Amino acid sequence: MSATEPTFEEAQRELEQIVERLERGETGLDEAIHLWERGEELYKACVGKLDAAQGKIEELARRAESARP
Repeated sequence: MSATEPTFEEAQRELEQIVERLERGETGLDEAIHLWERGEELYKACVGKLDAAQGKIEELARRAESARP
């Protein structure tokens, strides 16, 4: 993980804050577009991390299954 890449929890928290701000409707158009774009980046990062975690879990499950006597 790079130094600038947020953890899953950090990305999720920031994404939730963006959604709240957009739902309140208190931002101007330019800021709303910027927030939307950032939200898309965070969403993609979260999905990528979840997919990677699922892959690891499936691999561990396969290892555990093959290790059974």
